[in-house]
Amino acid sequence: MIIVTGSVVVKDEHWEQALALSLEHVPRSRAEAGCLAHAVHQDVENPARLVFVEEWADQAALAAHFAVPASRVFAKALGALAVEPPQLQVFEAQRTTA
Repeated sequence: MIIVTGSVVVKDEHWEQALALSLEHVPRSRAEAGCLAHAVHQDVENPARLVFVEEWADQAALAAHFAVPASRVFAKALGALAVEPPQLQVFEAQRTTA
């Protein structure tokens, strides 16, 4: 399984636009093959920060997601509304039972 975390701090005047873009992107991503979970959250310590948490079945599913034109448009549009460059981290994980 692949875990992706990302975040972006948005300029105050662009908050509503960034949130709308994110709320379009997340459900579209959930419908993609190999997407196990995809969510956006508002940071309670920094309300201008959006945090994304994603789970993908494998690297191929994530690569396919990144290749979707709408995903690239979203990333570029969100980055244009940011105070600083967006952060993205990709982790390979294995589910275990406790």
